[in-house]
Amino acid sequence: MSDFPVYDEVHVISDIHMGGAEPNFQVLRETERLAGYIGWVAGQCPEGDVALVLNGDVFDTLAEKTQDYIVVEKAVQVVEQIMQNPSFSRIWDALAAFVAAPGRTLVFIIGNHDIEISFATVQRLIVKRLAGDDLLKRARIEFSTIGAGFTCTVGESRVYCTHGNEVDAWNYNRYEDLAKVGRRLNAGRGLAPKEWVPNAGTRMVKEVMNPVKEKYKWIDLLKPETQAAVGTLLVLDPSQARKIGDLVSIVGERVSGSKQVNQRLSAEGFQASESAATAPKSVDQLLGANLSQGLRDYQLQDTQDVDAMLLQSEANLGTPNGQLFEQDGQLGTGQLILDRLTGWLRNIPKEEALRRAMKDWLAGDKTFDHQDQDDTYKEVTAVVGDAIDFIVTGHTHLERAIDMGSGRYYFNCGTWIRLLRFTEQMLNDKAAFAPVYEVLLNGSMESIDGASFGGQSFVMDQTSAVSIKKTATGVVGSLTHVLADGRGEPEVIQTFARA
Repeated sequence: MSDFPVYDEVHVISDIHMGGAEPNFQVLRETERLAGYIGWVAGQCPEGDVALVLNGDVFDTLAEKTQDYIVVEKAVQVVEQIMQNPSFSRIWDALAAFVAAPGRTLVFIIGNHDIEISFATVQRLIVKRLAGDDLLKRARIEFSTIGAGFTCTVGESRVYCTHGNEVDAWNYNRYEDLAKVGRRLNAGRGLAPKEWVPNAGTRMVKEVMNPVKEKYKWIDLLKPETQAAVGTLLVLDPSQARKIGDLVSIVGERVSGSKQVNQRLSAEGFQASESAATAPKSVDQLLGANLSQGLRDYQLQDTQDVDAMLLQSEANLGTPNGQLFEQDGQLGTGQLILDRLTGWLRNIPKEEALRRAMKDWLAGDKTFDHQDQDDTYKEVTAVVGDAIDFIVTGHTHLERAIDMGSGRYYFNCGTWIRLLRFTEQMLNDKAAFAPVYEVLLNGSMESIDGASFGGQSFVMDQTSAVSIKKTATGVVGSLTHVLADGRGEPEVIQTFARA
């Protein structure tokens, strides 16, 4: 008898990001396709047992217009608003129909944009919406919200699903603190905003990304949790400089976070050694190498001053609230450095600055290489035991299908939100970037959705899923693309068969 649930098929999707009250603020577009796909999964293997795993970031409470880093007292209200939003209601109807079918199991795994699903109050709300008072339906819904992921068995293979932010120093969850908040809620006590310490990625989204997104709706279609994002944000909206003034602190939290991520997915104690910390990032990594060089290229009179300031910033970067010496020897803060950098940016034509910033943001982009062994792959596979045959993550929005050898396989099930298709040709040539710049400057989702360059749509039509199925000869794992209305057989991108 297996120690874990046993299924004939497991289907996994991730990073749906339901959230945002207004359609023009929502990054999930293919809602009808998703509802259709849920119905398609429900119809698979009618006589067997099938699980649908929602592998993190099902909701996006960070996209809601709240001032808090975590929604506590109003968590039920915020999640209920998302479920009732006309843009997403069909998805919830499809999920309700899924758990109504015998032999179906629905699993919610926590991500870093929907940490409120760890609260018992929110879980009861979800169960009530999907199953009402029907005990059989309610028993078909599971939650994994303590950072343990979800493990099951398909055939003779063991499958492990986890969101992937557990190894991301920008976006790790403090599961112990979430448990404390849950205890507060049950005990009828609130949480003062200053008591919750958000991770660096959450701060970046709430303090910096969301205000910029008011005008440039597309901004979080790119992964924001990288230092090079700062240059893009400053170019788009220099008025945000004051809000980004705490960036030295945010990056410091990222470095501090790297000391904690080794706890995640691991049973090796509770404190990582100091040697596990990631080295502080350079200023070129903060602003991006191309944009930093642009500062030097376009600032003719104060080139030495630019370099000196960048070097001084670099020396102090990674220190929370780090103190930075100005040229005159007076002690200053990171804000003074940032103000100076923002002033220099005004010397660069905005179109050229944005082109450089986007090149930095997308440098080394491996979006289309589903066999690229990225950091999430390396760090997750390093701590998952050999007993696991199939590992499935999400979080990065970048689909992956990798043969690990010895009959073990790794998948990242990508995302269901819009993905922008940038090419080297679009960014390397100033003339080619001009029409792209016009679309980006317009800022609306409508302009993004309608744009095409080089005969290709700017927004990729790519919604990814992973399926792991028992067969007569073993187990087959596949990375797939869900097409059209989602009700037909998905397109297989990569398949691994395990005898």
